[in-house]
Amino acid sequence: MQRGMAVKPVICVGHAALDHVYRIEAFPPTPTKVRSLEHIDSGGGMAANAAAAIARLGGKVELWSRVGADAAGRQILEFLEADGVDTTHVKVYEDARTSTSAVIVDANGDRLIVGERDHAMSMDESWLPLDRIAGAAAVLSDLRWLEGTRAAFTAARARGVPTLLDADLGGGGHLEEFLRLTDFAIFSGPALDAYAPDGNDADRLAQVLALGATHAGVTRGAEGYFWVAKDGGSGGQPAFDIEDVVDTTGAGDAFHGAFAWALAQGRSKAECARIAAAASALKCRKLGARTGLPTASEVGSFLGSPRSR
Repeated sequence: MQRGMAVKPVICVGHAALDHVYRIEAFPPTPTKVRSLEHIDSGGGMAANAAAAIARLGGKVELWSRVGADAAGRQILEFLEADGVDTTHVKVYEDARTSTSAVIVDANGDRLIVGERDHAMSMDESWLPLDRIAGAAAVLSDLRWLEGTRAAFTAARARGVPTLLDADLGGGGHLEEFLRLTDFAIFSGPALDAYAPDGNDADRLAQVLALGATHAGVTRGAEGYFWVAKDGGSGGQPAFDIEDVVDTTGAGDAFHGAFAWALAQGRSKAECARIAAAASALKCRKLGARTGLPTASEVGSFLGSPRSR
């Protein structure tokens, strides 16, 4: 399945967090005490999870992000480095507090996430090594650090390096600005509905293409992935079924990371979507956003098995 690891790295810009993940039998109807069946600490953050997905697949990847000089920040860096993510350009701020989340997962794999971010964290992007973008295969962002994304995407556009946007809820009124700097805009279903409330998905994605993207798509969970392209092409990738789903946390991040990894290898857009869908499904086998992230060999075996047909 693998054509050989791309020499050029994918650069991921955005959020890194520490997730405290608890598995419970079921969400209670009213607030009460609930016993956890299992608990792990896991790396989190959309861009960081996407970077980990790329590294687990065997790709070369850099994370450009920010953490605090606290225990959570140190643990985030340890997790990323263990996965093979280059953290050289994760800036550690002495007086900042690292983002953390409490993630509660029920027996169906559905989750409740309560996140906390330090609003005093520096937004400064002047330290970013933008000259490195010329040697990148792609630049991916989650829009959790607008200043960093703006600088990186602008530099990528000037150098002809593809940009991939994880368009989820939270971009606020800035989304359209960044869509104009994006080549591959991949929305979550709720984010696309919020951005373009009227029409069907094809109409909504056509609005995204009109801003300059060459590829616009939306993930719809069990309904799969639908995309349209500037050249008039379109397609759909069904979601893959996984028995005994444990945790859906980070499935979308795995999709984006795997899509960028496949794109960096020169795969067709349909192949990128198929690989991304497989990686996203396989991620759900284990608790936490990263524990179940697959290797390229695992994705290849899965796509060659009857389960993927």
